[in-house]
Amino acid sequence: MDAAIIIGVLASISTTLSLLPQLIKMIRTKKAGDVSYLMLLVLFIGGILWIVYGILRDDPVIIVSNCVATVLNIVSGFFSIRYRPRDKKITELA
Repeated sequence: MDAAIIIGVLASISTTLSLLPQLIKMIRTKKAGDVSYLMLLVLFIGGILWIVYGILRDDPVIIVSNCVATVLNIVSGFFSIRYRPRDKKITELA
């Protein structure tokens, strides 16, 4: 395995798992008042575009890592809505 593939795999693992600490914190504390819906939306769109790009390039590292990241993003969105304080409206994106 060459250095470029190793670096790509390590980069994809670290960026894929970047939402995990926030997701764990939301689940443990049952609080999500500071999570930005806009950030989650932009990240979701980016993940979908990366998946399409990976399919077009036939690159399984890009495809798999972004599928996992997109699922984590969806789960984060679910819990951020579920644990959002009642006084904050869902329409507040930022």
